[in-house]
Amino acid sequence: MSLSEDYLQTEELHPIDIVEHLAEHHEWEFDRVTDDQIAMAVEGQWRTYSITLAWSAADETLRLICTFEMEPPEDALPALYETLNQTNDMCWAGAFTYWQAQQLMVWRYGLVLSGGQLASPEQIDRLIGSAVLTSERFYPAFQLVAWAGQSPEEALQVAIAEAYGRA
Repeated sequence: MSLSEDYLQTEELHPIDIVEHLAEHHEWEFDRVTDDQIAMAVEGQWRTYSITLAWSAADETLRLICTFEMEPPEDALPALYETLNQTNDMCWAGAFTYWQAQQLMVWRYGLVLSGGQLASPEQIDRLIGSAVLTSERFYPAFQLVAWAGQSPEEALQVAIAEAYGRA
């Protein structure tokens, strides 16, 4: 049974209800912060990502924020910001930003559901999965710029290169 078939057997179609159902399905640790917001932890290869999804009825948007801690040295920030610019040029959906005050790298995306549109469980699952995969893809590049002193171009070669086979 697909995620949609399983979920549509119930009558609730609030986007955050769907996210909660997905978190239970994947056995992710989560906290339903409010009726319109949920926070969860999703394990990746490099680290555990904090993901928050919030529904804004006013602008009919499901917002996703995927964060991970990053404490680069102050002198690495210009290169990190340049890396973020180049990274965002490579991303079609969503964008990275660095919240210096909180020392968090952030992947953000907004799914607009205007006119009473509904997001399917598959769409939301893909949204969350894409946030984690994109964070996993670029995490090593951010680390190489911040801690190994590599240029953005050198570091991004790690994210551009495709791995073949298994280690």
